[in-house]
Amino acid sequence: METGFAFFMRSVANHPTLPTQLLSLTVSLSSSASTPPPLLYADTERSADALYFGRVGVPDPFIAFAAHGKKYAVVGALEFGRVKRRSAFDRVLALEPYMAKAREVWPQRKPGAAEVIFLLATELKQKSFTVPEDFPAGVYEKLFELGLDLTVATGPIFPNREIKTPAEITALREGNRCSALGIAAAEHVLRASKIKGRSLIFEGKPLTSERLKFAIESACLAAGAVSANTIAAGGDQACDPHERGSGPLRPNELIIVDVFPRVSATGYHGDMTRTFLRGTASDAQRALVAAVRAAQLAALKTIRAGVGGRTVHEAVVATFTARGYETKHSPKGSTGFFHGTGHGLGLAVHEAPGLSPRYDTPLRRGTVVTVEPGLYYPGLGACRIEDVVQVTATGHTLLSKSPYTWEL
Repeated sequence: METGFAFFMRSVANHPTLPTQLLSLTVSLSSSASTPPPLLYADTERSADALYFGRVGVPDPFIAFAAHGKKYAVVGALEFGRVKRRSAFDRVLALEPYMAKAREVWPQRKPGAAEVIFLLATELKQKSFTVPEDFPAGVYEKLFELGLDLTVATGPIFPNREIKTPAEITALREGNRCSALGIAAAEHVLRASKIKGRSLIFEGKPLTSERLKFAIESACLAAGAVSANTIAAGGDQACDPHERGSGPLRPNELIIVDVFPRVSATGYHGDMTRTFLRGTASDAQRALVAAVRAAQLAALKTIRAGVGGRTVHEAVVATFTARGYETKHSPKGSTGFFHGTGHGLGLAVHEAPGLSPRYDTPLRRGTVVTVEPGLYYPGLGACRIEDVVQVTATGHTLLSKSPYTWEL
């Protein structure tokens, strides 16, 4: 059996060519007296809203807003030409002249983003804006002092970001194709690992979570995606759902592999999880995995437009309860099923809507969500299975594809 990095490079050699700039998308700018237009001050690495609004990557915080039906960006000389060529903004303004003017208007203070925003709002006769909940507090405070009317959004500042366009669906399929390549790399390494006592040996050395994550992330990178914070956790480590995993992986133990890469060309993510075991599973482990897969199928059967996220989650809970899997909470931690069934996926790994007790708002047609039930019992192990679907009027469309074989 072929092993090593050559396998990963060959496995992605024929991946399709992606566009070299982010997806073009029309963002609704409709506003009213009660809903002023949006104002953002963020970078696109940490703010999916900023990336969605302008459709161009900007690594440092910049000013972006709408006024009178037009979208504006204010960037420094380092970003100006590229943002002007590639973004979805109607007007791209140079930061430096406005900073110079701000120093003239406020000679006794050190002006920054707030002063530039205030100058532009005055120039454009835009008296109010809506800002997202994560808008920088310091900038907000200065704008308040300057007298600009700001409304903090009580939910997503771009509600329609939840509904994905055909182009976005294509990008999300690609993200999940990259996830599947990472999972395939993990399966390959595990199959190629030899069992020696309590160790798994891959290419002459003990297989660790770190080595498995390197294989996963290398496969994603070769396909054009960056997989950060990949999870490859075995045994009791996997009973902490967001534990990334460290140290040796053991035979006959359940290993959770969760891969959520960001495609470099588009900014959209994949997010898939599979559970593996190298060796021979016990009856209890087989029953656990079967229960998780049954719960996922129950959730998938429930999903359709108009059904609340809570209802989908309750289908999972009912499946586990019927099979005798209890959830318990104590000062030492939780066991059983103690997280949501899923979340929205797009430019952010976690976005609206959710499939959990907190989300009873009906799912909308075109929404993309993960479906990822799991069970976690220290001493026995953990299992999580995750796929991505688009919600339709009558059910769902699967956007991820990877085998469910787990006992290797």
